[in-house]
Amino acid sequence: MVTGSTVTARSRSHLRNRTTTALALVVATVAATAAAVGPPPRSARAATHSDTATSVGKGPVGWQTYRRLDRLGEPRPAQHSAQFSSFSRSGSNDDGFEGTYSCLRTTERGCVIAEHTGPGEITSLWFTRQPWGDVSATGDIRIDLDGRTVLEAPLSDVVSGELGAPFVWPLVGDARDTAGGAVIKVPMPYRESMRVTVEHNPRFYHVGYRSFADAHGVRTFDPSDPARDVIRRLRRFGVADPKPAAAEQERRQRTFALRPGESVRLSPLRGPASIDELRLRIPQVTAAPRVIDDGRAFGSGGGSSFTARISPDNEGVRITRRYDAGVGEQVAELLVDGTPVGTWRSGAARPGEWGRQSIEVDQTLTAGRERLRISNRFRSAAVDVNEFRYEVHSRVDGRWTRTDVLDLGPAHPGEERAHDYRVDNEVFTRDRLLARFPVDEREVTASDEILANTRLRVSFDGRTTVDAPIGEFFGTGLGEYDVRRLMSSVDAGRGWYVSWWPMPFRTEAEIELVNNGSVPIRTATLEATTSAREAAGTAREGYFHATHRAGHTQPGSDWTFLDVEGSGTFHGVTHTMRGRIPPGTRARAERPRSLPSPRANQRNYLEGDERFHVDGSATPSWHGTGTEDFYESGWYFRGGTTFTMPLAGSPAYERSGDGCRYDCTGAYRLLLPDAVPFREHLLAGIEHGPANNEPGVYSSTAYWYGDSAPSTSVTDRVEPADRLNRLVHHYRAEGESVRKLTATFEGDVDPGPHRHSTTSTTGGIEFRVRIDPENTGVRLRRLSDQFHSGQRAVVRVDGRTVGTWSQPLGNRSHRWLQDVFDVPAEFTAGKSSLRVRLTPAEDAPPWSAARYTVFSHDTD
Repeated sequence: MVTGSTVTARSRSHLRNRTTTALALVVATVAATAAAVGPPPRSARAATHSDTATSVGKGPVGWQTYRRLDRLGEPRPAQHSAQFSSFSRSGSNDDGFEGTYSCLRTTERGCVIAEHTGPGEITSLWFTRQPWGDVSATGDIRIDLDGRTVLEAPLSDVVSGELGAPFVWPLVGDARDTAGGAVIKVPMPYRESMRVTVEHNPRFYHVGYRSFADAHGVRTFDPSDPARDVIRRLRRFGVADPKPAAAEQERRQRTFALRPGESVRLSPLRGPASIDELRLRIPQVTAAPRVIDDGRAFGSGGGSSFTARISPDNEGVRITRRYDAGVGEQVAELLVDGTPVGTWRSGAARPGEWGRQSIEVDQTLTAGRERLRISNRFRSAAVDVNEFRYEVHSRVDGRWTRTDVLDLGPAHPGEERAHDYRVDNEVFTRDRLLARFPVDEREVTASDEILANTRLRVSFDGRTTVDAPIGEFFGTGLGEYDVRRLMSSVDAGRGWYVSWWPMPFRTEAEIELVNNGSVPIRTATLEATTSAREAAGTAREGYFHATHRAGHTQPGSDWTFLDVEGSGTFHGVTHTMRGRIPPGTRARAERPRSLPSPRANQRNYLEGDERFHVDGSATPSWHGTGTEDFYESGWYFRGGTTFTMPLAGSPAYERSGDGCRYDCTGAYRLLLPDAVPFREHLLAGIEHGPANNEPGVYSSTAYWYGDSAPSTSVTDRVEPADRLNRLVHHYRAEGESVRKLTATFEGDVDPGPHRHSTTSTTGGIEFRVRIDPENTGVRLRRLSDQFHSGQRAVVRVDGRTVGTWSQPLGNRSHRWLQDVFDVPAEFTAGKSSLRVRLTPAEDAPPWSAARYTVFSHDTD
């Protein structure tokens, strides 16, 4: 049933019986019914499409987030990144198992899991629940932006792509696509407010969002816009540069050998310019032999087909098939656009092994083409013809470059649909096959050492900001595993390693490889492609950094991805985890004496939550629910299944072999829509185990842009419970009470306990604060008691209404909270002081405050 601009929730069986066409009406009818529900708010009408493309101080907003990936280095002083999640407020490991903390509050609509007053953008949503990430029991999801419902449909239908564009793979994915999670990566900007509600308690969830100091350049999300150009761009993740094409580019290349202890450099690159693409190929490196995959098979009279992308400049195409070699004598004919081009022959059965075979297609069938229809016809087999993965390479300028990948099977429904994959007379599906490529173990060991001990170093304008092992920099820290993600790629099996991170510089850049290991590199090719930039543009952008850390985890302390002073924006991490939990039983001291000895959980290190602290705040802006949850999967990556998506994945899993002593995981998360800006300091890390207690050898490479100089300063502090401080700041409050509170913070930066005097106020609050007259905006940070959730107050500055300071969070176990409110420069520029008035909402709990810290933002 369709009413107004949304699909209403009814019984699960009724919803399941609806056609895909009816479901798609949830997004298609919003624009058509806008007139019926009245005009948008005046502030919303003021926005234009061009505003969205030219937002100031926020970075790209809405779909521009994906369209303008060349702007990752721009500072974001008018943005704050935060996350709602089901993390245990008590500090236990109940991050959703019972759903205790999963609802901020409940309404007649269901469970509210996120809400914000003021301008901002929902950047990502993630869910999981038992069994194995099936979110059907969560029921409908409803998203309200600026007072209007833009999405209301069964969550399971949204994440499986049933609604149609823009809610299609890979902007959405279900538990099959992500090995146990359900994700929505559609950016949804709003100018005044947002709320996310689900019909039933969702158990585990994250909602990432950005809050903005003002609504300039923000246009409310329109679900009727399919953003097909963005979808096309994202579906080429890992095989094509996602950034806008540069007008003029220059390529530098060098082929070399590198003995232990030696280094090699490309000739210096001159600016102002940007490194748009960095490529490396080391043919002697062997792909990791242990591969987990899913696939399909067809029998007599059957076949399969799919559409693949190629380069129109190709001089021929190569098609490679991965198959289960345990099934012998497979023979199938390969056709391109109906023309036979070769025959697949597997030979005798080789149990436990993967097979890999390639067929080259002459350019007479491919030149000038952008897509091919590739088909297979059954000819004969001992049992059937199976297929797990296809790779398509185009030969351009004499070298093979990967231009498409189809990783097929029941765990890849989005990818199959995107390639229009079809199979006839299907006789077999395999959810999870673990097999190996026949590789000499000594070659694997030598290859792993090259990837771990050869470092990439890049210097910009005399400063080295990239210094990381080549494996982890490109996304594969455990060995050469195939990686496809939006900003880099590893074409395992003697292919190219490619980075598309934009790396701007002003005068000069140098790229260096250093062999710190004991294995000589016999031959390798390094190349960089640059494009010219305007000097004024590069001056505004931060330098690209890749910051590497490695070592043993420490009991009681988060593993640190990034701990940096200065200003910048954190854009993600590659994380290599080598668990050190031996098999056997847990010590008696770790369990009640009445219980039997449990077997050790060798993956218990994955119980750790991510926690990000911005600009010295003791309260994490991000507080997650588990390590695989941060990487947008679930249930220990669905029991050890690997997967890749544009922004998150786990391409590598090793267990008791291949250089892994016990249990090892490789994962990545790119925070492109979820970028975390900071102005003076960022501490981003993750626990290792439910109480930061599991041993491991970890390494990580964090990707970020920025500078060592802070871009904000503390210009005042207001202590409402201190008599002299009140006099200095002309502090007045109505309906105020004061009490002493001894409590702790969430997280582990400085949990306490801390003792402060705190005020609780029901009436108006006024005070005057000092600011820097050369400011570009002001941030107020409040220290408060969050015993009562839902505190809310209208903020006025010098008599002008700025917005509403709203805090839906609450915690009765760890009561101290630090939260922020941004005052735009239009209210602060040129002033040396501000008169601030806070008016608590009548329908909200009393407003709590122990301290206000005032930050004046510097000119960027």
